[in-house]
Amino acid sequence: MDVRIEALLQEDIDWEYLLRMAHRHKVAPLLYWHLDATCPEAVPENAFGRLRAHFRANSLRNLFLTKELLGIVNIFGAHGIPVVPYKGPALAASVYGNLMLREFNDLDVLVHRHDVPKAKELLASMGYQARYQLSHAQEAAFLRSQCEHPFKRKDGKSVVELHWEITDRHFFSFDTERLWSRLNRIPLGDDIVLNLSPEDMLLILCVHGSKHAWERLGWICDVAELVRVHQDMEWERIMAQASALGGQRMLLLGLFLAGDLLGTVLPGKVSQVVRTEPTAKALAKQLREQLFQETDYPAGFPQVHKGEAPAFHTLHLKARERLRDKIRYCVRKATTLSGEDWELLPLPKFLFPLYYVLRPIRLTKKYGPEILKRFL
Repeated sequence: MDVRIEALLQEDIDWEYLLRMAHRHKVAPLLYWHLDATCPEAVPENAFGRLRAHFRANSLRNLFLTKELLGIVNIFGAHGIPVVPYKGPALAASVYGNLMLREFNDLDVLVHRHDVPKAKELLASMGYQARYQLSHAQEAAFLRSQCEHPFKRKDGKSVVELHWEITDRHFFSFDTERLWSRLNRIPLGDDIVLNLSPEDMLLILCVHGSKHAWERLGWICDVAELVRVHQDMEWERIMAQASALGGQRMLLLGLFLAGDLLGTVLPGKVSQVVRTEPTAKALAKQLREQLFQETDYPAGFPQVHKGEAPAFHTLHLKARERLRDKIRYCVRKATTLSGEDWELLPLPKFLFPLYYVLRPIRLTKKYGPEILKRFL
């Protein structure tokens, strides 16, 4: 890699564009790390100084968030609540081997569904406020339909996403109990924490990337580094699990992007499957073409609001290989109530069916004007 970096530095590089893309794709720390290790003298001082300043600021923030995460893990553990940190500091430490090389803005932790009420109380005692203020009856319904509860520290310095499922059930259904049965442990700071198995983490990363249309190169780097570090992964188990859950195409899409853009080397049989799945290849081509353009949405997938579901319905459907999953996605997306729906109006439990009437009204008000603009 050093030789390739040195060769590229001899070219006429648009450093302003490069830095914009590095920040957009959350890979500025990696860019700085490799440039500093290769030939920093070949980088214009202004550009290198800005990368260095960002790297230091990101390092301080990552250390703060890691300390915050370990505090949460220890407090939860002291009250008998098993907790699994994933993504964020856990992924940086276990895959990159260095907390400083990955950017993350929030802390994702997985707990059992029955531990959520106690976990909420503990987060509140630590100065965190729940994003959604729900009644007891609303909370019970929310736990059944959603996958996470966001919490923000009162001083705004950190956000915790408390998960009892990995992702929205309308998008993909993981067997969460099986995830708990395959945990391992990793060092994080001065502690040892629970961690998801590499095989489960790979599928989770590919599902997450597909959900968000792989709009960040950093997510593809996560897949590439996971595969590089864990070369002894049980690939037969990974492929079988992805197929059983209806996520094989999302897995292949993530692996194809990692191989195509970052040169990730896969076992022969896996590589053959990745290269011969036509829909995954076609989707990867569309996403790759848009990845470094300065627009806010992936090629072929025009959106209404960045990061919201209307942007990516087409991709979400194409990324599923089974018809029943496509139908389930459409039905659940239309009927699953979100935190915003529950917050819209406090209703007694016997009137909860009215939320299903209010949901399309809320969505029409939120997205209707922008949708109309596209057709008028």
